[in-house]
Amino acid sequence: MKRIFLSPPHMSGREQDYINEVFKSNYIAPLGEFVDRFEKSICEYTGAKHAVATINGTAAIHLALRVLGIKENDIVLASSFTFIGSVSSILYQNAKPYFIDSDKKSWNLSPTRLKKAIQNSPKKPKALILTHLYGQCADVKKIAQICKENSIYLIEDAAESLGAKFEGRHTGTFGDLGVYSFNGNKILTTSGGGMLVSKNAEWIEKARFYATHAKEDKPYYEHIEFGYNYRMSNVLAAIGVAQMEVAQERVEKCREIFSWYKEELSDIREIQFMPELIGAAGNRWLTTLILESTDPSLLIEALQKRNIESRRLWKPMHLQALFKDALYEGNGVSNELFDKGICLPSGTDLSRDDVVYICQCIKEVLS
Repeated sequence: MKRIFLSPPHMSGREQDYINEVFKSNYIAPLGEFVDRFEKSICEYTGAKHAVATINGTAAIHLALRVLGIKENDIVLASSFTFIGSVSSILYQNAKPYFIDSDKKSWNLSPTRLKKAIQNSPKKPKALILTHLYGQCADVKKIAQICKENSIYLIEDAAESLGAKFEGRHTGTFGDLGVYSFNGNKILTTSGGGMLVSKNAEWIEKARFYATHAKEDKPYYEHIEFGYNYRMSNVLAAIGVAQMEVAQERVEKCREIFSWYKEELSDIREIQFMPELIGAAGNRWLTTLILESTDPSLLIEALQKRNIESRRLWKPMHLQALFKDALYEGNGVSNELFDKGICLPSGTDLSRDDVVYICQCIKEVLS
């Protein structure tokens, strides 16, 4: 049996052509035509005003915190139900994370819990890192308004949600800054890579400065501030340019795969798929669901025996030993999602027959 992976890379066919152009130009370093083209393509696709390409999404979030002036002991609010890369950069700045639970209607950060966290915070929070989980939109319009009313910077972690829209507007463009990821398992991949976007040109130029070792504009290497080696290489950007040419196709295919799963598994009552808010159109990067009565580990093990990769949902950050002393506002919604949830294979090269086969295996376990 062929291996069915959770979310493997899916090349467009033009990547090698563009990589060959990079090699001919000999611009292998983190500079060159394709870095500029990739940044421009993201802006054109999402409607973002300005962008800077980075080595990964975590680096982009770190740059966002740095340009916003987040410092030691500042409080940064964040989604608890997320991947560690969304929040680890809070620690890079020696700031203090304050984790906020999900709501059941979106599985994303709860606006109600956000308001309570702001009220209960020991001092005024400086920023919020909002994750659009598994490519599904959080209630971002409401959350952005709460942040605005409380003078809190909003960083959208749209690492998993490139192509997702809320009321016709792309995730990553509602906040002060937005972040996309092009890791190997994302809906579009450059092997490793990220992008920081904003309507604020000054912030993006400052991020570009920090991402390039904070080198001053001199004919020699002069440094007043410290920076990082965070810029994307021209080689990876070439892959990104080719991937962006099929971006909308990939989003539509992921949504179609979700519809196949929902149709095939509609008669299994204990399954609840990740919901979608009214007005939202997520990219369905991964098809995710919860099981009301079956231990998801049993299903994962059964699928693995059939050479099918699946995965548990994210373990919330407030349950991680690393953050055992962190502030937390919630009532256990994300705990329950973690306990009951599973991610199914969702790669954009899946066929309908592949999904039917996966669903047959699931039915054998749950029947």
